[in-house]
Amino acid sequence: MTKGLSKPEARQLLHRRTVECFGYKRDDGLYDIEGYLKDVKTYSLSDFDRGPMQAGDPVHEMWLRLTVDLNLHIKTSEASIVWGPYDMCNRITPNFKKLEGETIKPGFTHRTKTLLGGIKGCTHLVELLGPVATTAFQTIYPEKSRRLKLSGEKRKPSLINSCHAWASDSAMVLQRHPDYFSKLTKN
Repeated sequence: MTKGLSKPEARQLLHRRTVECFGYKRDDGLYDIEGYLKDVKTYSLSDFDRGPMQAGDPVHEMWLRLTVDLNLHIKTSEASIVWGPYDMCNRITPNFKKLEGETIKPGFTHRTKTLLGGIKGCTHLVELLGPVATTAFQTIYPEKSRRLKLSGEKRKPSLINSCHAWASDSAMVLQRHPDYFSKLTKN
C-alpha cells in the first residue's frame, strides 16, 4: 500500500482522494487533457445539502477538460461537478471558461489562482489544474521533441534544470545532451 515508504504506525484510513489525469490526441490535431478528482470518507456524514452520505460515497467528484494545441494554448475549458457537498457547488463551473486563451507555461499556476482562486472558483478544481497542466506537458512534449528532431533544429531542451535528474551538470544531461552540459559551481 505504501511501497517505498517506511512501515507506518497503526492507523485508520479516514479520507481518500483520487486524482487521475488523461492526455488524448484528437483527430483534429488538438489535445484533450482531462482531470478527475474524487474524495471519499470512510464514515457517514449528514451535514450536506444532498442529505446523508454513507461511508464510501463521494464528497467530491469532479472533472476538468482543457483542449490545447501543440503550444499548450487553451482553446476550450470545461468543468463539471458530479458531486459536491452543497447544491450551489456546480454553479461555479462556467467560470472555468476563463482559462480559454491562456497558455500553460511558467506562471500558469499563479495566473489560474488570479482568475479562479477564492470565491471566483472551486478550490478542488483549481487544485486539479496543477496535475492537468503537468499531464498536458507530458502528453505534448514527446510530439514537440519528435518534430524538433525531424526539423534538424538544435534547441536547448526545456527540461534542463527543471529537476535533479535534468540538472545541467548531471550525468544524464552529459550522456543525452552533451551540448547543454555545464559543470555548475556549488556553494
